[in-house]
Amino acid sequence: MEKVRRLRAMSSLCRQQAAYNSMNKWKLLAEAEYWERLADLELSSHFQQCNAVGSSEIEQPQAITSASDDLRMRSECDAVLTGLRPVAGC
Repeated sequence: MEKVRRLRAMSSLCRQQAAYNSMNKWKLLAEAEYWERLADLELSSHFQQCNAVGSSEIEQPQAITSASDDLRMRSECDAVLTGLRPVAGC
């Protein structure tokens, strides 16, 4: 749960910076969405593991755990910023 708190704090910082930095507003808001999505995935993974009745029901965590997955997520957000992908995909 500490990880979720840290991820949401990063999202909040990005939103705060966007309020004061109009030149990079959309980039910072996209980055805030990125951090919020990571927090949601981490929280979902946590509750999925907590709610599993038997060990056979425990699925692989959906949270991003490797550097390559994190890089892929950042690439998707970068695509949003360059206009190659709609915001909903980030």
